[in-house]
Amino acid sequence: MDGVSDTRRQRDFWSRLPRGLAAFRYRNYRLFWFGQLISVTGTWMQSLAQSWLVLSLTTSAFLLGLVSVFQFAPVLAIGLFAGVLVDRVRKRNLLVVTQALSGLLAGLLAVLTWTDRIELWMVYAIAFCLGTVNAFDMPTRQAFVVEMVGKDDLMNAIALNSSLFNAARIIGPAVAGVLLAAVGPAAAFGINSLSYLAVITGLLMMKLGPHVDVVRGRGLQQLREGLSYVRSTENILRPILLVGLIATFGMNFNVWIPLLAKQDLNSGAGGFGLLMAASGVGSLAGALALAFLVTSVKRWMLFTTAGILGGLDIVLAVAGAVPLAIGLAMLILAGIGFCSTTTMAMANTTVQTSAPDELRGRVMSVYTTVFAGTAPFGALISGAIASRFGTPTSLLIGGVVTMAAVATVAFWNQLRGGFPIRAQQVK
Repeated sequence: MDGVSDTRRQRDFWSRLPRGLAAFRYRNYRLFWFGQLISVTGTWMQSLAQSWLVLSLTTSAFLLGLVSVFQFAPVLAIGLFAGVLVDRVRKRNLLVVTQALSGLLAGLLAVLTWTDRIELWMVYAIAFCLGTVNAFDMPTRQAFVVEMVGKDDLMNAIALNSSLFNAARIIGPAVAGVLLAAVGPAAAFGINSLSYLAVITGLLMMKLGPHVDVVRGRGLQQLREGLSYVRSTENILRPILLVGLIATFGMNFNVWIPLLAKQDLNSGAGGFGLLMAASGVGSLAGALALAFLVTSVKRWMLFTTAGILGGLDIVLAVAGAVPLAIGLAMLILAGIGFCSTTTMAMANTTVQTSAPDELRGRVMSVYTTVFAGTAPFGALISGAIASRFGTPTSLLIGGVVTMAAVATVAFWNQLRGGFPIRAQQVK
């Protein structure tokens, strides 16, 4: 009887959660969220350590930008085809495979670095392999959320996912900064490798219903069907275009922040960690504000936060050019984090709630391909500009182009009467 009473008390506890934590009422989502919190923390540790490792192997901003090219180019190349697979198979099982492969790649990077055998081409090769895995992992994770919570609580789940991503963005870089100063990057890679066990365990503990295959036809036919739907559905097409433009020109912080820390602000590895953590604090605040305060996605909110993001890029460029104190740069990055998280979460919610169940994997593969697949071009462009003219100039150009892109999409949206965004109530 005690066991039954404990179970009832647990159910009562989760059912009484406030509106901003509505998605936690679902057991599968709780398992997913807490596993991801551990794993994504490790991922952020690896991201920071990898950037610092590359800068220890080369001083070139262009070569640093090439890491993003190798890591995200596979998403651009095969991301759309991955969406066809996502719609056909059980998403939980596919996630177990992708997470296990990501853990193995992180372990390989740890061993090569620890044994002092690492070379730049090896970093590129591992980044390419990880990008190939991510081409399947990202649309699967995106499409899997609605299976755990349903459409009514989807916006809340996306906001809470952003909160865990950005809580990890605070913790991961801070820990990685300490490890870099104390023992070097290999420890961060090793911890990330082990962190994938948490999310795999959570996935295997889930209780899911039977998988129903609703997709018919050959692979290329299914791919054309998904692309045709996105192209003809403007309330999906415009947010995806907006996300792609912002990701390409306004969010190349894996290139900008380490260069600012090392070359412009002269703050070293510790300052690098602080700058990344500040961005994470702002992003976490944005995710929590979205979860607790916003009950539906509105067009003006989406365009406003996107425009402010571009403006803050310009302000950060000034802070790096002067240069101003690192504390001010941290404050600016916190604002950038807030705007980037809210913009992307609102765009994601709009796309997912507009997509039918049988096409969601393919629609989200277009979203993730545009979002992540454009990153190599953005990193390459921003890295090349930073190498030739300096990081502040690269940031300035990125901010100006971002603001112009947002204004263009907003004007197009106004001319066509605005894309209808389905209100998603956060219960």
